[in-house]
Parts: sequence; C-alpha cells; structure tokens
Amino acid sequence: MIASAASPLLAALLALAAAAAWGSGDFTSGMAARRVGPFHTVFIAYLPGLVVLAAAALARSEAFSSTADLLWGALAGLAGMAGLGFLMRGFSTGRMGVVAPVSAVLATAIPVIFSAFFEGLPGGLQLGGFALALASIWLLSRPEPLGGRPKGLGMALLAGLGFGLFFILLGQISEDAVFWPLVSGRISACVLMTVYALSRRTALVPQNAPLGLLVLAGVLDAGGNLFFLLAVQMGRLDVTAVLASLYPAVTAVLAGLVARESLQRLQVIGVGAAVLAIVLITI
Repeated sequence: MIASAASPLLAALLALAAAAAWGSGDFTSGMAARRVGPFHTVFIAYLPGLVVLAAAALARSEAFSSTADLLWGALAGLAGMAGLGFLMRGFSTGRMGVVAPVSAVLATAIPVIFSAFFEGLPGGLQLGGFALALASIWLLSRPEPLGGRPKGLGMALLAGLGFGLFFILLGQISEDAVFWPLVSGRISACVLMTVYALSRRTALVPQNAPLGLLVLAGVLDAGGNLFFLLAVQMGRLDVTAVLASLYPAVTAVLAGLVARESLQRLQVIGVGAAVLAIVLITI
C-alpha cells in the first residue's frame, strides 16, 4: 500500500472526485428512475458497474478472495441493492435534494452507532454530528406550504438503513480484499433481480429505456468506488472520508440546476446541516 502521506493533495482531489462521481451517479440514476422505475434503474445500472469493478480487480491483480469474504460481499451487495432501490423510489416520488441528504445521514450514522456497541462511544465531534443529523432530518421533513411533509421521506429512511447495513457488512471483510467482494455483491444482486423479474414475467430491459443514462449511472457509481479507494491509499482515511461524504450536496445541486427542483429555505439549511453532520460523524 502507498504511504499515507505520499500525496495528500492528490488524495484530497481523488476524494472530491469520488464525491462528484457518487453524487452525479445518484442524480443520473434518479432521472432514469423517473422514466423506467426503480427496479429497472438498479438492475441495468448495476451491469456496467459490475464490469468496471471486475476489470479493476483484474487490472490490480488482486488475489481472489476467500469464501467468507465473498459471502460477506454478497450479503452487502443485497443490502446495497435494497438501499439503492428505496433511494430510486424516493427520487421517483420526491425531490432528490431532500431524499439524498436524509438517506446519506442515516447511512453514515448507522455504522458508527453499530461500532459503538463493540468499540465504545464515539467522540464529542461525532456526538455533535448525530445531534446535527437529527436537526437536519427535522428541517428537511418540515411540512410544505401547500401540502404535507415532502414526498419520499419514508423511502429515504429505508434507503439509509439499507446503505448503513451495506457498510456494516463490508466492514466484516478482510482488509486485503477490495474488489472481488464488491463484484460478489453485484453478482448476487443481479441474480436476485433476474430471478424476481423472471418470476414476475417482467422484461429485464424495458422498451425505450434510457440506456445511455443508465450506463452512465453505473459507471459513475463504480468510478466513485475506485476514486475513494485510490484516495484512501494515498492519504489519510479521515480526511478522504470527510471529503467524499460531500456527495449528497452534489446531488442536491444538480437537482436544482438540471431538474429545476426548488427547496424551501429551511430545507436548504437542512441540506447544509446534513452535509456538515456527515462530515462530523466521519471525522
């Protein structure tokens, strides 16, 4: 592994690239989900991501992982698939600028809470991050002037639970195993979705599916993983994790600029609070 202090500037740039890729990938997937639905969005976008991750494992000459690591990866892949499915449903019914930060806050907080039971309570900054996370969810879920609470909040919470479980399961994998467990996760998810589609006699690729958009979403998601891995290898984990955790802000900005989504003033503050909470929790 490359020394942690080898190139802190490059590590920071790679971490920001990971945030940009993940945030852009979520936005791209959300746009596709509004056209073909959550299931087809997740399934089709997973395929190019699977190719990218397998190619990365081969390019790095990574040793094939143990059976235990592959099983943990498979379980993590199923949890991640569920989380992404809920996220896409939330994007389909609600606003990405609200759904993305809520799911991200939970996805970040749940593994830290899990670790607290085995490694003790988190530090003061992390506890402050939890308090700020609760405040951000409250701000983002405030009733809107012309209706009730923002749509998609329930799906955002379920997505956060799925992603949180994904990170916990990945944490059980050996340190020397990187890409093959992720490949195992993608394969298990794709197999399960294929079985589901065949049992329901649902087309795996619907007519008029935005294939270019879906392929781009899959490549961006896998690219985020690659950028983050490289950032961790070249710099400090705490710094790279904080910078990469800015991805919900990218999704919210793109939703405002491209999809013309508008947020109330308190919701804008909630997005900022959510991003800051993620930063504090990951320090």
